[in-house]
Amino acid sequence: MITFDHTSKSYDGTPAITDLQLNIARGELLVLIGPSGSGKSTALKMINRMVDHDGGRILLDGQEIYSFNVRDLRRRMGYAIQSVGLFPHWTVARNIATVPQLLGWSAERIEARVTELLTLFAMEPAQYRDRYPHQLSGGQQQRVGVARALAANPDVLLMDEPFGALDPVTRAALQQELKRVHQASGKTIVLVTHDIDEALLLATRIVLLRQGRVEQVGTPLELLATPANDFVADFLGRADRGLKLLSLRPIAPLMQPLTDPEPVAQINDTATVREALSHMAAQAVSALRVVDAAGQTLGQVRAADLLEAQHHG
Repeated sequence: MITFDHTSKSYDGTPAITDLQLNIARGELLVLIGPSGSGKSTALKMINRMVDHDGGRILLDGQEIYSFNVRDLRRRMGYAIQSVGLFPHWTVARNIATVPQLLGWSAERIEARVTELLTLFAMEPAQYRDRYPHQLSGGQQQRVGVARALAANPDVLLMDEPFGALDPVTRAALQQELKRVHQASGKTIVLVTHDIDEALLLATRIVLLRQGRVEQVGTPLELLATPANDFVADFLGRADRGLKLLSLRPIAPLMQPLTDPEPVAQINDTATVREALSHMAAQAVSALRVVDAAGQTLGQVRAADLLEAQHHG
């Protein structure tokens, strides 16, 4: 979908990105992370030419991005940033409709899309469409900002620290919302954050940058379980790496056949090791029955096996 092919960028002779090689697959939620000045925002902004690369190539669906008209390129990509930038004198509906109106969509089609997006973001259309930004909370404004970025159904959604200015509770709610929207829409999302927990929660893959170079690329589980070097291990946080691993490891591979007597307490087969251990502690049990989405029993997990696997993992 998006390919960085030996891509570089310098500002006044100082490299911001050096020889970046990366393939972003369609439908991925790729998170760029790294310390301040690592080049993560530069890498993101090069995708829609907010920043022009000066070495190598960037391809969108196999085509060098310089071959596109820059306006057409940006219309294929939604862009959501930390300071939402909603137009204050426009209603929520008109803000969301910004790009579809530029593209000449019919009024009926725009209205249907606004309704669809407000519903997707759990904002009752009748209640919110005619409100103005100042009548919304910070979290609601951010939702509208992301809805606006998605309005014209872009191929790619670029997000630069989108939840950085929000309080922790609102931020956590919007992270879950984004995860759900990503799964529902199958959009390709590239997100920049400095928050390692946000990256671990959201990413299908993480790119960890340092001084414009890639230190490691992998799934959250891969980075936690096998950090490439001390920098990666330190950046992810050595002290609570075990806890983060528990949060990501699924229980399914650790499931055993049911024993007699069968555990009474149950948990879904999509749960993580951390969720299962928390549930066991809350229920004061040492084993849980594992069920699928339809409630069918698949087997059981035992605390001893979960802790053993963690110890060896």
